[in-house]
Amino acid sequence: MNPFVWFRQSKLHTKILIAMVLGIPLGLILGPKAEYIRPVGTIFIRLIRMIVVPLVFSSLFVGTASLGDIRKLGRIGLKTMGYYLCTTALAIVLGLLLANSIGPGRNIDDATREGLMASYGAEAGAKLEIALEKPGVIDTLIDVVPINPFGSLAEGNLLQIIFFALMLGIAVTLVPGDRGKPLVKFFEAVNEAMIRLVYMVMKIAPLGVLALIASVVGQFGTDILVSLLSYSLVVMAGLFMHMIFVYSTAVRLFSGMKIRDFWRGIRPAQLIAFSTSSSSATLPVTMECAEDNLGVSNEVTSFVLPLGATVNMDGTALYQGIAAVFIAQVYGIGLTFGDQITIVLMATLASIGAAGVPGVGIFTLAMVLEQIGVPLEGIALILGVDRVLDMFRTVVNVTGDSSAAVIVASSEGELGRPKNEEEDW
Repeated sequence: MNPFVWFRQSKLHTKILIAMVLGIPLGLILGPKAEYIRPVGTIFIRLIRMIVVPLVFSSLFVGTASLGDIRKLGRIGLKTMGYYLCTTALAIVLGLLLANSIGPGRNIDDATREGLMASYGAEAGAKLEIALEKPGVIDTLIDVVPINPFGSLAEGNLLQIIFFALMLGIAVTLVPGDRGKPLVKFFEAVNEAMIRLVYMVMKIAPLGVLALIASVVGQFGTDILVSLLSYSLVVMAGLFMHMIFVYSTAVRLFSGMKIRDFWRGIRPAQLIAFSTSSSSATLPVTMECAEDNLGVSNEVTSFVLPLGATVNMDGTALYQGIAAVFIAQVYGIGLTFGDQITIVLMATLASIGAAGVPGVGIFTLAMVLEQIGVPLEGIALILGVDRVLDMFRTVVNVTGDSSAAVIVASSEGELGRPKNEEEDW
């Protein structure tokens, strides 16, 4: 068969995977010139992000209003947050165990450390200024309540959008008679239109992914990865172990779904997450995978996944635990048991409310380092490989969100048969 014909007839996830593989040599060949094709990837990300706000609001509102039972909403909320907090804590503990046992920071020599500080010190300083201006945990919780919901929609503040959609959905269920139904039907139509738009945008996904991967490889090359190979491998090993052992075990034990079916069902979302490094940008695809490929009900998907894209950052939390210990080891700072408990608590809290956008882990890491007395300038040591590792972290974040949707749906008796996996993906 003609290769072009075979490619055109392949499933979407196969096309995306091929684009990712081709992006690596293309980036190495083009080098810095790969930035010229980056706009193609940027447009692809902007198209997906264009869909996020109307999709999240409409799906969450319709899902909440359709429940008709506030107690059920509260039950789903408690299960979701409980699962998210438990898996986040487990991710950090796993990261600390790996970093302490392997000790990647002990092998960085003075020359390499000084070179990294010189190369990325200025960029790290700029990021730290932004990170230190971020509000504290209490202010973040207060900020969940929007002053102007329309302003929140315009700014794309997902936490505030989720809060307003939930409150409006609850209010509609309390409206007597059928007077609230026209509003529900309107947003049902909006939700359906956004889903169709997702499929339209995903037609150009292979081109967008190819441009994104090539530009990243062209910008950073492989030199920096060699310098920080030990640290990078520890982070990637931790992320892989968390996905395989924690998520697979949880899905099998608490939902009964076959592990193979789970991984096959979320594959398209994982590929988009890897290429965009953004949980929020991947959200429309994650929601479609959960409903069509895994059989999760729309009611559960519309609540669990938007919330997860905002507050569930297991990959970021695991990375923070390893990065904090790594930087401390480079500086020769011994961390006590109390310091490591602080890392667990701070990284868990820092991951809640962290925006699902590329590179957010650097900002939340600054909060963790400040609490345990490790020099914040040490962020410059890992900044060179952060963009690459961020791609792997986002895959873990999206996988964790999907596992939560499956488990919560199963506990509520709302996990059915997949709709149309073969046709759409």
